[in-house]
This record gives sequence, structure tokens and C-alpha cells, in this order.
Amino acid sequence: MKAMVLHRQGQKLVYETIKTPTPDEGQIIIKVEACGVCRTDLHIVDGELTHPRLPLIPGHEIVGTVVAKGSKANRFELSQRVGVPWLGRTCGHCTYCQKGLENLCENALFTGYTLNGGYAQYCAAYEDFAFPIPENYTSEKAAPLLCAGLIGYRSYAMVKDAKRIGLYGFGASAHIICQVAAFQNKEVFAFTRDGDEEKQKFAISLGASWAGGSSTLPPEPLDAAIIFAPAGHLIPQALKAIDKGGCVICAGIYMSDIPSFPYSILWHERQIKSVANLTRKDGEEFMKLASQIPIELSTTAFALKKANEALDAVRGGRIKGAAVLIPEEGQ
Repeated sequence: MKAMVLHRQGQKLVYETIKTPTPDEGQIIIKVEACGVCRTDLHIVDGELTHPRLPLIPGHEIVGTVVAKGSKANRFELSQRVGVPWLGRTCGHCTYCQKGLENLCENALFTGYTLNGGYAQYCAAYEDFAFPIPENYTSEKAAPLLCAGLIGYRSYAMVKDAKRIGLYGFGASAHIICQVAAFQNKEVFAFTRDGDEEKQKFAISLGASWAGGSSTLPPEPLDAAIIFAPAGHLIPQALKAIDKGGCVICAGIYMSDIPSFPYSILWHERQIKSVANLTRKDGEEFMKLASQIPIELSTTAFALKKANEALDAVRGGRIKGAAVLIPEEGQ
């Protein structure tokens, strides 16, 4: 099969022919129809997330059909369309798994990081960590739901009682969660790179009540803010924007250093929380919600062999919504 392979962090992916995977007893083999390009992939390729499996096939927003099953895999039927997220497997017996916090599992494996992912024509996945895909989405449109959507949803669920929510960094995750929040009658305040009027108009078109640059304050105090951009300097800015008792959620797996800030902007019981990974419960809840809204996904498709170009476009903030790789047919 064809795949884009990372051999060394800091270098470009290599388009090459490798052996098609075969399933272990609890695995399924998926013919990849689409794989989203996530900012986490950039952090892995660029070396900001260390110690990946090498050589590695990145990608953890995978949509495709089941073409083979291991001896103990019976959850999905052959030809059924499924999605594979970042959380690839957990141990089930560590302290965190026992407490229902499998997203913090001490022995977790992650798709496209410590397990081979979806920048390929085929991939293997543990069936217990895959999800059925709502029928009202094409595979290209569904791919961003598997991380941009799921991590966005977990972040959003932490502030679900907030009425006024700020979204910092209006990319793949924010353009999904903006619609979820608007559907649930929340006021959404979108923050983009300063001067990016195109993305500000895009946010308004998806239901945001207001949109502006990230260095500005909203017209009224927020109940909560979610930071999707990997920029630590946005935390003090978001603290200034939220009201007493409000919460700032840091949704990324990586963020640049947070600058020092005066205690006064944290006082009055404001909080800062991070989001780590996801749980299968998050996936089940979000896919059910996604089937009801439905969410309008803005995607830009790239051929599999153009993965490096897609990563560069994400790195440069040139994608409106999400980038998605489409593997070619054949082996």
C-alpha cells in the first residue's frame, strides 16, 4: 500500500510503498477514505511532541470501511464505515481507567503517534476504540469530527453551562464547536489572528455573535473561553476577557510557554484547565449530537501524496476549516 511515512522528526514525510497491515485478534483493517490533517500532526512532525513511534504513519482523523477483522473482532461488519480517533487503546486497569478517566490512562496508545495512523491507503485499529460514522456526512466531511470535533466537544463540555463563550483560534475545532454552541443557543465570540477579516466573517456565518482579533477584548465579559491555538500568550488575554468565576480551557496537546501575568486577572475564582485526549464516551455523545445538528464542515482536500503541502498549509493558517487527505485507489 501507499503511505506517507515520518522517518525523523523535523523532516518531511516520505511517500512510499509498504506492506498492508494485517489485524491482531481485536483489530480491524480499514480502507482509508479520508484522513484529516490535525495540528497535533504538526507537533509530531516538527518534534514538539517527542518520542513518537518511528518510522511512523501519522494521522488520527480517519474515516474508512472495514475490509478485514481479527479473530475476536465482532463489533463491526465488513464494509461498514467507521472512524478512528486519537485515543487508540487503553489498558483498562490503571488507576485512571478504573476511575473512568481513560483519557489519562498511563499505558495508552495513540493513533498516528504510538500507533500507525491514517496517512495511508489502509490502517489497523482496535475495534473497541472506533466509532460508527453518522450517515449524513461524506467521509471527507466526517474526518475532522474525529479530533477537531471530539477534542472540541470535550473542551466545550467542560463549560457547557456557560452562556457566553469565547473561541480563540478559529480553525478546524472552533468552526465545529461554534456551530454546536450556536445550535444550543449560546452566544459565541470568535477570536482570530488580528486582521484576519476573512475568518471573522466565516465565524459570523457559522453562528458567532461577534468576531474580532485575539488581542482585543469582547464587547461584554465572557462566562468561559476555549483556546484552540497553541499560543500561550492567549491565556492572559482570555483571563482578561472572562467574568468572575469564569474558566479558560486550553484545548491543545501542545502550547507555547505561558508568559507571566498579574494575579489580579486570575482572582475572583477564575480558572485555567487543560484538556487531555478524549474518552469513548465523548465520542459516542458527540457522534450522536453531530447526527442531529448537522454540522457544516469546511474542508480542503489534498491527495495523500500531497500531505507535506497540507501540513504546510495548516502550519501557515491558510486553511479555512480543516485539511483532509484523500488516498488514491489501488495498492
